[in-house]
Amino acid sequence: MTEPPVRAPIGPLADGEWHRLHPASPLLRGGLVFLAVLGFVIANLRERLVEVFVLLFAPGSEPPGSTEFGGDWGEDPITGIVTHGLVGWALLGLAVLIVLVVLGFWFAWRMHTFRVTDEALEVRSGILFRSHRSARLDRIQGINIARPVFARLFGAAKLDVSVAGQSGNVDLSYLGSAQADRLRSDLLRLASGARRHEAVASDGVDGVGAADAAGAAQVEPGAPSVAGRASALVGRRVDEFLAPELDPDLAPPESVVRLPLPRAIASAILGGSMIWLVAIIVIIVIALSTGTLWMLFTFIPAAIGVVSYLWSRITGSLRYSIAGTRDGVRIGSGLLSTANQTIPPGRVHAIEASQWLLWRAFGWWTVRVNVAGQSVTQAGDAARRTLVLPVGTADDVRRVIGLLTPDAFDELVPLLDAGLAGTGPATGFTSAPRRAAWIRPLSWRRIGIAVEGGAAVLRSGWLLRRLVVVPLARMQSVAVAAGPVRRGLRLESVRIHTVAGPIAPEVPALDRADATAAFATIAADAVDRALRDRSDRWGVEHAS
Repeated sequence: MTEPPVRAPIGPLADGEWHRLHPASPLLRGGLVFLAVLGFVIANLRERLVEVFVLLFAPGSEPPGSTEFGGDWGEDPITGIVTHGLVGWALLGLAVLIVLVVLGFWFAWRMHTFRVTDEALEVRSGILFRSHRSARLDRIQGINIARPVFARLFGAAKLDVSVAGQSGNVDLSYLGSAQADRLRSDLLRLASGARRHEAVASDGVDGVGAADAAGAAQVEPGAPSVAGRASALVGRRVDEFLAPELDPDLAPPESVVRLPLPRAIASAILGGSMIWLVAIIVIIVIALSTGTLWMLFTFIPAAIGVVSYLWSRITGSLRYSIAGTRDGVRIGSGLLSTANQTIPPGRVHAIEASQWLLWRAFGWWTVRVNVAGQSVTQAGDAARRTLVLPVGTADDVRRVIGLLTPDAFDELVPLLDAGLAGTGPATGFTSAPRRAAWIRPLSWRRIGIAVEGGAAVLRSGWLLRRLVVVPLARMQSVAVAAGPVRRGLRLESVRIHTVAGPIAPEVPALDRADATAAFATIAADAVDRALRDRSDRWGVEHAS
């Protein structure tokens, strides 16, 4: 019997008791917005405020109510407040408003609690309208930790737990940075099916990073002064900023895939978005030269949007890494604001490696996945989480697929080598017949399907080459279809249905007999693999 890996006991935030978030959460979640709005208002009214108060209190100035300000409210409320002698009341009202906002944030923080049991992560929140959410640990599809640059100054991080189902994610904003990492480890450990450790770690400080709590616990009589402790705190923050996104102790160096910055920049320049940007710039130049200025209102915002997308793509690739850990695949990126996600074993429903035409000369590919709870229609961070390799070589693609499908990788290697290379029929694949050129004139030679190692491998595409791997244990269904044209050509398409995501596994054209045989093989193998699959309870497997 294989001995399970030795793990630390469950951390203080996963002890089954209710805990609060980081004390700076009110400021990080809403306080910054309030301060920004207040600063914007003051900045825009500063000249008027200076003018009114200088004229009011300067020697020889006329008293309120004089013709200097007008006898009524005038053109703006500031003038009216001064002329009617309501400055004190206005300041008092502003102070009351600020106090109410601060109290609101404080009460929201006090009422926002969470706990981790053996079966679920529960969150209670709300002041007037209370809510109580419970997310089952065995339905966790991924755990993401984001560290915005401002939150890092406070040693805080945002933890987002992705759960199967629409709008099922659980957000903990914010926790101490070290405690967010520890809580993620505890959640994944409990989700793996492993039993809770009998020994529970000693109590920590709610919402404060473990490193900060440890530093505070060491303060004894005769300890360093306040200035010394502040210096130590600054030192810890600097160390956190300079620390690598992926802890070297979590994964062996040979399993880590990294993305060089020059490749990230070059791939963005050669991407399809750059073609759109060039086209938009040409249209803007034509509009300026012909005097059709109304076109600028449409295409200048479009150009700004494309540039923003390219910039976010490049910055999102900084310090990128993907590696296999004992609790799943860890993907991290970012320089000042960082983010990383962990996809546990048994959660990936489909993998697609695609190659854009302009990338072909460099041998670059990108890899996406379908994971329950992450839809292609979602915007922002949720959609970007389906991108596990922004750009990489064929060797990088093999290593990433090996991390995502460790049990079947050895059997898939020959198919991956054949599927990534060339345009002609590949060894091990059932390919499309020549008559498929009537409906796929450019890509019919690349069309093919193979079933091996409990996975279906599909290849297709010419302008955008695709290689899709579908673990059959997590397949939803399989279907064959043929319209009038395909029936006339004795062709059928094979479609494998998975959870919603950016990947739609399909072979657009196969011989009718080959499509029927593939359908039968996939359907039978999927049932057998689903009955034997235990990858979603990896902790139990390690213990057995």
